[in-house]
Amino acid sequence: FALVIVQWVYQPGELYIAIPLFLATCAFSWFCAVITHNTIHCAVFEKRWMNKVFQGVLSLTYGTPVSSYVSGHNLSHHRYTQDDRDVMRTTKVDFRWNWLNLLMFVPVVAVAIAKNDALFAKRMRVEKPRWYKQFLIESLICHGTTIVLFLIDWKAALFYWLLPHLWAAWGIIAINYLQHDGCDPDSPYNHSRNFTGRFFGWWTFDNGFHGIHHMHPNLHWSLARETHERELKPHIHPELDQLLAHRCERGLDALGVEG
Repeated sequence: FALVIVQWVYQPGELYIAIPLFLATCAFSWFCAVITHNTIHCAVFEKRWMNKVFQGVLSLTYGTPVSSYVSGHNLSHHRYTQDDRDVMRTTKVDFRWNWLNLLMFVPVVAVAIAKNDALFAKRMRVEKPRWYKQFLIESLICHGTTIVLFLIDWKAALFYWLLPHLWAAWGIIAINYLQHDGCDPDSPYNHSRNFTGRFFGWWTFDNGFHGIHHMHPNLHWSLARETHERELKPHIHPELDQLLAHRCERGLDALGVEG
């Protein structure tokens, strides 16, 4: 919010100031998307009303109603990881160039995610009206604010508000490709790829420990590293060290790839 306000008020014209601020806004919007992911798995507050308020505020940082994350992620991706019922399965892209797979993954799965979210919301309107009400509130807060900002100053809204939100949405979906493509969904341990570097983990709330996250979806993120070391790391085959060394040579050592 501070980054958006500063840019909105001053609207820096010098590129050496404007570009770093814009990139920082995109990065922090993505960090907030990670917080969204963590929030729908493990509530932040003990009181329900506080979580509702937090989700409303969080929707503004991510650009999408937090509640809509549940259908495609919790109920599809986690329940049916990489099979035909997973709307985010990485097998939907199969280009020869793997960078193209990464770039095209989000556009390819976005339509399925949108359809799944719409069907889920329609169902919840009847089955769980409290959830649906919260979803509507978050939608009004998020999309209503976006409309107002565009009416005030569409250029500022585009660069300081919408584009960082689009980057956050792309990033939180695209990382699913990195965490699962080429892994064995039937394995009790190698169903996910882990990014265990402490620098990456500090900025992303240890979100790189994806294997243990699938094993214990409701585990608080602050316990992921410890639980990974105890329950998952001993089962990662030692022969993978040679493969990891090769990946490190290609620049992934900074992230600390495992599994």
